[in-house]
Order: sequence, then C-alpha cells, then structure tokens
Amino acid sequence: MDRAALLGLPRLCALWAALLALFPCGAQGNWMWLGIASFGVPEKLGCANLPLSGRQKELCKRKPYLLPSIREGARLGIQECRSQFRHERWNCRVAAPAAAAPLGTGPLFGYELSSGTKETAFIYAVMAAGLVHAVTRSCSAGNMTECSCDTTLQNGGSASEGWHWGGCSDDVQYGMWFSRKFLDFPIRNTTGKDSKVLLAMNLHNNEAGRQAVAKLMSVDCRCHGVSGSCAVKTCWKTMSSFEKIGHLLKDKYENSIQISEKTKKKMHRREKDQRKLPIRKEDLLYVNKSPNYCVEDKKLGIPGTQGRECNRTSEGADGCNLLCCGRGYNTHVVRHVERCECKFIWCCYVRCRRCESMTDVHTCK
Repeated sequence: MDRAALLGLPRLCALWAALLALFPCGAQGNWMWLGIASFGVPEKLGCANLPLSGRQKELCKRKPYLLPSIREGARLGIQECRSQFRHERWNCRVAAPAAAAPLGTGPLFGYELSSGTKETAFIYAVMAAGLVHAVTRSCSAGNMTECSCDTTLQNGGSASEGWHWGGCSDDVQYGMWFSRKFLDFPIRNTTGKDSKVLLAMNLHNNEAGRQAVAKLMSVDCRCHGVSGSCAVKTCWKTMSSFEKIGHLLKDKYENSIQISEKTKKKMHRREKDQRKLPIRKEDLLYVNKSPNYCVEDKKLGIPGTQGRECNRTSEGADGCNLLCCGRGYNTHVVRHVERCECKFIWCCYVRCRRCESMTDVHTCK
C-alpha cells in the first residue's frame, strides 16, 4: 500500500494496518462503536465526535435519542463477555497492542476483534445482542417516540382459556431492526477473499446474537379475579435477563462451527464429512483456530495466565490445573482485616471489634 493511500484511510486503520492486516477498515470499522462505553455522557458530545463509522454517524444524526441505548448496549455486551469468561484462559480482557489509538477509538478487545476465532464470534454475537436488549428495553420504558410496546399483540389472546394480551410486550423486532441497521456492513463494499469470509462470519454472528435475544423471550402473566381466583389473566412478552442470554451464547461458543476459508456464495463447514449438515442462524461460526492463551504474546496483546488467581480444588476452567496450563501454582497467605461484632451504644455511636482472617490465595506460575 503506498503512502498516499495509507494517509487516505481513517486514523484507526493507519495505526492497526501492520498488525491487523486481515481485512480493510470498512469491514472492521463497525466495532469502533464499542468505544462509546468509555464516554460518560456520549449524547452531549454529538455524533460527529464519537468513535463511529461513517454509516453509524449518519444514523446517529437521524436518531440522536438512541445514543444512551447504544452506550448501554456496548456496556451490557462488554460486561457479559467478561462475566462469562472470567474464569477462562481467555478472560475477555485481552490488552490492545501498544500502538492502539486513544481511549474510545482503539479496539476494546484488541487482537480478538479481527482474529476470526471462536472468541471473535462470541464478541460479535454478545455485542449485537446487547444493542438489541438495550434498545428494546428503552422502547418499552417509553423513552422514545419512534417505538414503544409491541402493538402487534394488542386485542389478541384466548377468551376460552381465560387470558388476553395486555401490559407492555417488549418490541424486540424494533431492537433487532436497529441492531442490523447500526452494525451490519454490506459485503459488496469489501475487497479480497479473506475480507469477505471474515465479514460474512461476523455478520452471521451478529445475527446469532440477535436470535438469542428473540429465542429467550418469555410470557409473563398477571391474574385478575375475586380474591385472587385468576378468572382472567393479562399476559405480555418480555425479554430474558441479559445474563441468561449470555449463558446461551456461551453454550453456542462451546459448540461453535469452523467454516471453510474457501467460500463463494455460501458458507460451508470446514470438515468435509460435515459439509451436508446445515448451518443455522443461531450457530456461532469461526474461521481460524484460537491462539495459545496460556503464554504471553506481546505482538497479539495476549497476557497469558501467569499470575492469574486460580481455585486449587476446582476441576473446572478456573481450576489451577487447567488455568495454569500444567505449569503449577504459587500459594501465598493474604491477611484480611475488617470490622465485626458491631454494637450500637446509646447514645449515639457504634462500637466494633477488629477481626482478622487469613486466606490462602493460589496464582499461576
């Protein structure tokens, strides 16, 4: 790439071109919005000053009232990713390389956003789901004039079974529509084989995240009648907690499907003996195998697991055997001091004892 062409790219691309030369900035630019989570009150800055791609800035200008929901969607996705992987070798806290852009414009998850791995798949899915959840919740709360409750369910129900639709059903379809409009980048605007495969993968995983929100919609009801007889019930549809959605996506991550790098019009499974098995909308897809998260890799921004706290008695991912990758662990004693056995003394103060406890803490070698 010549110098003139490089200068014509956004600043973010120039900083990351050497490391993330997997696909052009247009294909990866749509993750810039995650930086909104770093701003306290993004709506006061205006759309032009936020880390958004060109398409997203235009949408933001047309719908500025959605900025709080966009920020909340980013926060939900980041928080849930860290929660689901807090005990794993990759704990969703991969540091960005030293050349990263300033706060709010650099890739929040570093290398993983463009690696095409199972971790990339989860990030895209959980962030798209977070945006759906936040926008839908804002609609139901009456914070926007453009959307509110799901009106398609009004006046429906089953009189013979003694229930009818009422209350405020979450309009998840609007949330899904906005998530697609805000996040999905057209494949036709990219060049290069790798670009199209990775973008197709990311678009699919975006949709898988949205499908997870829709799949876990539940029906809540309230009884009406004399002395709680429940002669009639009013029911409405509501989204599940985002934690439950995160658990579903983590399960999809554990069962994610590797796809072939050689794809034309349709994505196929990499394993030849599984090519005839269909790929469902709710499946998470990846192209490349995950790197070794056991050891530090400064080039990729992988910190390794050395120094991570582990559970000596656990057989799970947080256990010292798995988390420390067979290297063993160090044990040291931590002394805790806290107030205890507090009593109210008339009048008017509280007297407490000073209690000490010792705890063994295990960290990976």
